[in-house]
Amino acid sequence: MSAADLGTDPVTAARRLLGATLVGRGVCATIVEVEAYGGVPDGPWPDAAAHSYRGPSPRNRVMFGPAGRLYTYRSHGIHVCANVACGPDGTAAAVLVRAAAITAGEECARGRRGPGPRAAALARGPGNLCAALGISLGDDGADLFDVHSDIRLALGPATAEVEAGPRVGVSKAADRPWRFWLSGHPEVSAYRRSPRAPAPGLSD
Repeated sequence: MSAADLGTDPVTAARRLLGATLVGRGVCATIVEVEAYGGVPDGPWPDAAAHSYRGPSPRNRVMFGPAGRLYTYRSHGIHVCANVACGPDGTAAAVLVRAAAITAGEECARGRRGPGPRAAALARGPGNLCAALGISLGDDGADLFDVHSDIRLALGPATAEVEAGPRVGVSKAADRPWRFWLSGHPEVSAYRRSPRAPAPGLSD
């Protein structure tokens, strides 16, 4: 499988990323939780919660680029988050990687995260995941399917054991069931609704 398999709508791309292998600087992990994000109001997948909703900018340019590129940003000025661009080139869409199960390099991941977190929590949550795999803002735009890249992605076979629900912490499009996770994995994060979001049922 290749980046072309992600050149589709964000929901399909998100489901394809579940079970994929993400490799970053001495750590190998299986993706177990993701969130899909669309784009601009007049695009095929309008999404008011997406960074790309107001159009391209230096910050979100990777979301508009080829599928399979890494889009990184800093959340709340603290945590680096990693997304995989998807959709056709020129159309904004991406998938946030929320959680992963470490399959190799746990000592390396623990060296970055510290001795406190349990194994299941090492890459739970987008900021912790990036810390564990050594993903930084400098990786923005990296080709995840380039064998020479420091951060690489290998897609696996489709899996049917997928659950869906609202995305975590968004205040717009807060009811949209665009968070997906693999059943039975302790690495999956808990759902938290943004206090700024409308009451359940009053958002799209």
